[in-house]
Order: sequence, then structure tokens, then C-alpha cells
Amino acid sequence: MVVAPPGLDRMRLAREAIGPSIVRTPLLPLNVLDAPASIYLKLENLQPIGSFKIRAAAFAMAQMPRTELDRGVLTASAGNMGQAVAWEARRLAIPCTVIVPDTAPQRKLDAMRQLGARIIPVSFDEWWATLIERAYTGIEGKFIHPFDDEDVIAADGTIGLEILEDLPDVEVILVPWGGGGLSTGIGSAVRALKPECRVFAVEVEGAAPLVSSLAAGTPVSVDYRPSFVDGIGSKTVFPNMLSLAGELLAGALTTTADDTARAVQTLMVRNRIVAEGAGAAAVAVALSGRAGAGRIACIVSGGNIDAHKLAKILDGEQP
Repeated sequence: MVVAPPGLDRMRLAREAIGPSIVRTPLLPLNVLDAPASIYLKLENLQPIGSFKIRAAAFAMAQMPRTELDRGVLTASAGNMGQAVAWEARRLAIPCTVIVPDTAPQRKLDAMRQLGARIIPVSFDEWWATLIERAYTGIEGKFIHPFDDEDVIAADGTIGLEILEDLPDVEVILVPWGGGGLSTGIGSAVRALKPECRVFAVEVEGAAPLVSSLAAGTPVSVDYRPSFVDGIGSKTVFPNMLSLAGELLAGALTTTADDTARAVQTLMVRNRIVAEGAGAAAVAVALSGRAGAGRIACIVSGGNIDAHKLAKILDGEQP
């Protein structure tokens, strides 16, 4: 199945459909006076489930007829998409199952269970196979893919629409790369409305397959090393998403887990913003100066971090 970039009409439809389920999140300056650029924060950590994923779940399920919804929904997620699908499933009073990798953080597992989701933990490789196959043996229900889906990408693109409304002179947008739906959705909106703005994906070293895949021109596997940055990173990229990234993005930039931890600390101390590792990765790149010196919008994609990890980071440790 080939996935095409969503057009403006589709993104605007998504925006209207998800309105009752989401918060139109603010875009605020980062309060760091000696930063190498004018850095702004798109605060998707303020969504009802603490992540931008609520947009995709809401739109995907809004496209499903009630007869299909009543059979339940299924997704594969390390946590945030699982919470988003579970949130919408609870609102619609339908069953929800989430296939999770055995590396998923306990806080996110607890949150999904509290929302009524059935959790099935599997190995990372089996979890990745579920994403590829878009199904899990023995589980009924419509599979909602967390990134490789046109409706999901269109919903993620609504973030790009909002950034361009709030900061029309934005020059660079930095987006954490998990599966690629968020980056390519925002890239689709920017290409349609402000093509001179550059959109970069952001990865963390040790879990950065996009950088290598873009260089090779084909999906490649990397030596995946888990870290506290659990919301992004994998061994490889989906072919559809690599194709879209090559078409829509200016490239991919990497940061380190240590720099990301310092960005989590900076967000908390300077802006009182709680961000998980994935949510702070773009800020880490912006603070490094590698994205340039202009007006930069960073997607703070989520704030679902374990309390003990956050406490360690605030004490200057890497969890």
C-alpha cells in the first residue's frame, strides 16, 4: 500500500473532525536568553493524553462507521498512540487492544490500562512485525497504524497548519522522528503553505535509522540501543515513510541522550514544561545550534515521562 502526502483539503477536514477531541496547543518562546536561535515550543504535551497522538487517533476513528467501531480497535504502540486510541475508544465505549514492546515504560502501560485498554506485551521484533502486518493473531478489530496511514499523517499535519498561523515567519521546524507520521504530516502542510520553511526530522543517536536510510536511499537497519528516550527510535524505517521523508523533509538531524536529558531539564526549569525524552529531542537540536540561527519551532511531542526518570534528570543525572 502506497501512502501519499495529504493535501490541504484533507488536513483541513482532519482539523474540523478532531476539534472536539483535542486542544489547540500554544506556541510559546523558549525562555533561554543565550540560545543560538529564536526557539519556539509547540506544546503537544498539553493534549488530553499528553501527546500529539490524540490527533491521529481521533481522525482515524472519525472515518470509521459505527458498525466497524463496535468491533473494537487495535494498535501497536510503545505508549502514546496506545493511550490516544484507548482515550478515543473509551469516549466511544468500544473495545481497545494495544500491542506493546516489552521495553515500554511502566507509566505508559499503567495509563493505557486505566483508560480501559487490553495490553499485550511482546518482544520488540514481534511488535515491529505487528506494525508491518497491521494485525495481531487472535485479536478482532480495526488496526489503527500509528504512522504509516494517510489519515494519521493528515491529522498530524494539522500541527503544521497551526504553527504557520501562529508563527508565519518560521524558518525551521524540528520534529521528533518515531515512525515518521508527525514529520511528514507537518512537512505536507509546510510544502503546501510555506515551502521555503525547512522541516527536519530529529533522532537520537543509537536509534537513528532515518539518517542512515536517507543517505543510502533505501531502508537500512541500525544497531538499536534503547535509552530513556522511549517515544522515538527504532531499528529501521518503513519504505513508505522513507519515500515521504525524502520528498517532504530537508533532512534529519541527530542529538544525544545526554543532550536530550539536558533539554528536558531546561524545559522544566526555564518554561515549567514537563517533556518526555522524545518531546525534548527537537529542543536539544535547536539548543545545539545545528539547526541554524533563525526562527525555529520545536515540536514538544509529548510529556509522558516516569516521575523517577524526571527526578533523576532534574538532579543532573541521565536515567
